[in-house]
Amino acid sequence: MKALFSDNYPDYTDTELVHLALEGDKKALQVIIIRHQLFVYNLALKMVGNVSDAEDLTQEVFIKVITALSKFKGESKFTTWLYRITVNHFINSKRQHSKLQRVNFETYFNAIEAVPNHALNDLDEKELKDTIEEIRINCTTGMLLCLSKEQRMIYILGEMFEIDHNLGAEILGITAGNFRIKLMRTRKELYNWMNQKCGLVNTNNPCRCAKKTRGYIAQGKVNPDNLQFNTRYTSKISALSKKKAVSFTNTVEDLNKKVFQSQPAQTPIQASKIVTDILNNDLIKSILDF
Repeated sequence: MKALFSDNYPDYTDTELVHLALEGDKKALQVIIIRHQLFVYNLALKMVGNVSDAEDLTQEVFIKVITALSKFKGESKFTTWLYRITVNHFINSKRQHSKLQRVNFETYFNAIEAVPNHALNDLDEKELKDTIEEIRINCTTGMLLCLSKEQRMIYILGEMFEIDHNLGAEILGITAGNFRIKLMRTRKELYNWMNQKCGLVNTNNPCRCAKKTRGYIAQGKVNPDNLQFNTRYTSKISALSKKKAVSFTNTVEDLNKKVFQSQPAQTPIQASKIVTDILNNDLIKSILDF
């Protein structure tokens, strides 16, 4: 992402960039979008489980943020203000991919168990390495979709991105204590199911991503030539968290957390197009006099 930043404003704070953008500085606005696009997009992707919808949501959020820039008074950090708008938009959005409609955990894991198992030899596993990883990411993303929108948001913010509970509470408009309780309950529900069903967490469980690969390919649920999740990334979700170094133990809770934090932090496939479309939006141009 650094290569996309303008050299004109390497040390400017978000607040300074906002003031410049409101004065009609298009480049300052571009830097704001690029600076926060990765976080917003990855949050959207985990909320809706579909690349195209996540890109659309990202664009919608930035248009909403930019049209409201004049309302930012600097009473809180710009990131807090932006995240609050982002979270509210995602929770209230009706957008969810038709193939990934929310189901309960029992129905979801029953569907996984119904996919035939096919043992892979070492050569097959090597050749299908990227596809196996795609299935792992797709499967765990599907687990998130079994949660309610609020549960999903709290889990992504508090567990995957490791946002401070006080900040998470401020973003969601609840108390820090309530945020912690909701996160604890969500974590318990998700981890209980994974401990019962997922071989990534509990080796006593028979389910393995590699064994399901041939079955998913045969059913058309994954295409080795057109991967959606395991592509275009250079870092993991853990890199987006506030805690850059995470030391995991072998407890069930830590293993579950590691499964989700090891997912890729992806760049939108249409990253530059999203920025261009936002800057060329007629409403944005009229408001900021570009």
